[in-house]
Amino acid sequence: MPTVPRVLCLVVCAAGPAGDAGELVGLAQDDGWTVQVIATPAALDFIDVPALERQTGRPVRSRYRKPSEPRSPRADAIVVAPATFNTVNKFAAGIADTYALGLLAEAPGLGIPVVVLPFVNNALAARAPFRRSVEQLRAEGVRVEFEPHPPGAGVFPWHLALQLL
Repeated sequence: MPTVPRVLCLVVCAAGPAGDAGELVGLAQDDGWTVQVIATPAALDFIDVPALERQTGRPVRSRYRKPSEPRSPRADAIVVAPATFNTVNKFAAGIADTYALGLLAEAPGLGIPVVVLPFVNNALAARAPFRRSVEQLRAEGVRVEFEPHPPGAGVFPWHLALQLL
């Protein structure tokens, strides 16, 4: 009996590590996931869209589809990595002003597991709005894990995303 592939939606935001998103794509594919990459509009300048499309065999999405375009597969899980200060705060506030945030806004209500790996520096992580957003997302069952770093530095833990699902 054939098994239905699990679909991982990878939401990539405009942060320094975004250019290495293919690393998580490869890890997920090795683990049996079909990967759909969703980029925030600002992230398009940080990633190699053609390379990710070759790697996943799927178009990178950054906007809502036109009625004539095919739907993306329904996600079995969502990883937001690297998540920016802005995206974390908007996700927690329920703001859905981009395709990526629209998907995230619905996910907890649909029971789709969501892991958020912010890439934020110490200064941003110390802000009260960010701390409230992280706690609010956690209260809704969203897994948020991160290690703040000094401005201009930091190593991104791509491997952690799949462990947290």
